Order: sequence, then structure tokens, then C-alpha cells
Amino acid sequence: MLRLFKNIYLEKRFFALLIGLIIGFLISFMYPDVFGVFKILFYLFLLAFFVDLLLVFGSKGKITAERILPDKLSNGDKNTIRLRLINSYLFTATVRIIDEIPHQFQKRDFDLKTSIEKGENKFFDYTLRPVERGVYAFGDLIVFAGSPLGLIARKYSYDRAQEVPVYPSFLQLRKYDLMAFTNRLFEYGLKKIRRIGHTMEFEQIKDYVMGDDIRNINWKATAKKGQLMVNQFQDEKSQPIYSVIDMGRVMKMPFNELSLLDYAINATLVISNIAIKKQDKAGMLSFSNGVSNRVAAERRSSQMNLIMETLYNLKTDFVESDFGRLYVDVKRNINQRSLLLLYTNFETLDALHRQLPYLQAMAKQHLLVVIFFENTELIKFADKKAETTQQVFEQTIAEKFVFEKKLIVNELRKYGIQTILTKPENLTINTINKYLEIKARGLL
Repeated sequence: MLRLFKNIYLEKRFFALLIGLIIGFLISFMYPDVFGVFKILFYLFLLAFFVDLLLVFGSKGKITAERILPDKLSNGDKNTIRLRLINSYLFTATVRIIDEIPHQFQKRDFDLKTSIEKGENKFFDYTLRPVERGVYAFGDLIVFAGSPLGLIARKYSYDRAQEVPVYPSFLQLRKYDLMAFTNRLFEYGLKKIRRIGHTMEFEQIKDYVMGDDIRNINWKATAKKGQLMVNQFQDEKSQPIYSVIDMGRVMKMPFNELSLLDYAINATLVISNIAIKKQDKAGMLSFSNGVSNRVAAERRSSQMNLIMETLYNLKTDFVESDFGRLYVDVKRNINQRSLLLLYTNFETLDALHRQLPYLQAMAKQHLLVVIFFENTELIKFADKKAETTQQVFEQTIAEKFVFEKKLIVNELRKYGIQTILTKPENLTINTINKYLEIKARGLL
């Protein structure tokens, strides 16, 4: 009996009718003729209440609910969570669903209201966007079910405690993986790079068709076959591509709720997969005051799983990054000339000049691309209209820092170091563009 009372919830309609009856009885003190009417209405109200109680609790029907989660969630993307409800009542039930989602989302207003026909098996979808990697714990799934009378609801609490890991953005990985497979990487804002020179490997001899470069005509094969034949070339393969991720405090800065480190991690996952699809070897390493999480560049089938698991565990350690140790480690462990995609962030020229000797030393042995970020919040602030003298001074300082980012680009290019200055949300696209440009120009 106690359990029955614990699961009874009075709906708004119950209180609205009850308040209406109370007001009616108060009015009947002034107008005694209407007392009998409100007395009848009160008995009808009690009858409806007990009928509703029998419908919701007395019948054998019930609401069954379950939460269907994917094996893992994608960081920084909208992930679909599915709820399944089955109504075995003999009437159309009105339901209110409360899902205890993980505390990381700080969402305390999840409340879904709908109706389910009798015997219906119904699905509901909602999306969650995690912004941190790690394990997320879901709690109970709670459903309040009521009859068409709508006076009371029965609480169903399902122990659906589940844990799901949040991995680097594998949804981005799948999107660009499809484009790489179909050779459509120039779509979605990706540039189509014009090939320069003949720095590619020989692939085969084929029949000449209109549009082929006449400089590639193979005259010996042409003489033997009696028709024009041309040499066909392909991109050089098995070149090492390393993603080097700065885990220092400069990468903790958040944009659109996602840290710069997580943007770099998501881009690393995508570019590693594309490099492998393009027959290159992908690897990675991270550094702060030391070098760790090293994955040697390979093209084996298990390489992407190894990179993903390594990226999953990366954390910012809030220390000053040591580029000297990075240089020593790269010189010692990466012997073949490689493409190094260095994800870091410089806010001032002074910060760059402290690390510039190490960057120059790495650029002598490898093709180094320094990737750092525009401060989009600072740009928005600088573009606002100033209305006071104080705002003019503040915007002038903001414009100085925005301009200094461009000076950093020029300073790196002066020493022959490739650069990408990008908005955080465009990091993946711009990194792929640079990789395709390097491959097309045969710079590696």
C-alpha cells in the first residue's frame, strides 16, 4: 500500500478542478441555491479520481521503457540518444519522460511529454553534445503515465544506469573518410589543389585520351602498340605523417565549449585516417614539459584504433611546453624525413621567438607545419562599435593582439616554416587542405 502511494502523482488538472470546487463551495455560502450543484460535481470529481486510479493502477497494463545508447559518443558532435517506450495499457496513455543524463551536460530540465496509443511501441530521439572526453554516467529513466482523464499519474522508475565513453570526434572521421574514399575531399570547403611538376611515382602505362599531358607520352610503348600510350603517375606513398600535439596550458583555452586541445585531437584523428587512406604512414606524439604518447608512423590495419585510444587519454597538464625536449625527441626517434603537423598556440611574437630556434632546427630535417589559432572572441570584440573612450582603448589593444597573430605567420614563413592560422572550428578542414597541398606540390 505504501508503495502504491509513493507512485501516485497528482496532475495539474486534479488541482485545477479541486480549486474550482473549493471556490464553488465558497460561492454557495452567498448563493445557497447552487450548493446542490457543486455537491454533485464534487461526487463526480471523486468518482473520476477513483476511476482514474483503477485505470492506472488496477489494470494489468503498464509502461515499459529503455534507453538505447551507442557504444561510444563523439566529442564535440551532436550524438543521438534513443528512448523506447511500450504501452500495454488498454487505453492511450499520456506520458512524461525524465532521463537522468550525465552531470557533465549540466542539463536539469530534461522533460519530454507525449502520448502513446495502446499496444504501441514508440521511439523518441534526442541529442547530446559532449565537450569533454572521458566516461559519462547515465542514471535512471523515469516515466510518469496517466489515463485520458488526466487526474493522476503513475511513476515508473527504471534502473537504467549506464556508462558510455566519449571519444575524439569519430563522426568527423567518418564524414571525411567517405570523401577520401571517393576522392571528393575538395568538397565541404576543401580546396582542389593544382598539381605542379612531376614529383610523383610511376603507376602504369595507359592509352592516351584527350586531356592527357603530351609530355608523358611513352614513345617506346607507342611504337610497339601502334597507338599513343602515356605514362600515368600517382602520389608518392608511404611518407610518414606525424601529428604533434602541444598539451601545455596554452591549449586549454576554450572556444565554443571545446578546448583547443580537443580541436587538435579531433583534427589529428581525421588527418591520420586520410593519410592512411592516401597510402601514407600516420603517427603522433604529444608534449608539454616532456614527450609522451608516441605512436610510430605506420600504415597497418590497427593503426587507427591505436591512435584513437591514445588520443582518448590525452589531458592538459597546465605547464609550460618545452620545445627543446620536443626537438631532441624528434631528432632521436624520427629518422626519416617526415611531415610534422605541430598543433600549438602563440599569442605574442615574444612567445614565438623563445621557441623559434627549436622550430628552425626541426624544419631543417623535416617538413614542419606550425598550426595555431585565431582568437575568435578577441576578433568579435575588436569588430564591435566603440561608444566610450574606455572601449576605444580596449579595442585598440584587442586589434594589436589580432594583428600580432598575422606577424607570427610572416615571421615563421620568413624562416621557411609552413603555417596555418585558423579559427578553431575550421581546424580540420584547413589541416586537410595543407596536407593535400603538400602532397600535390611534392614538398615532402
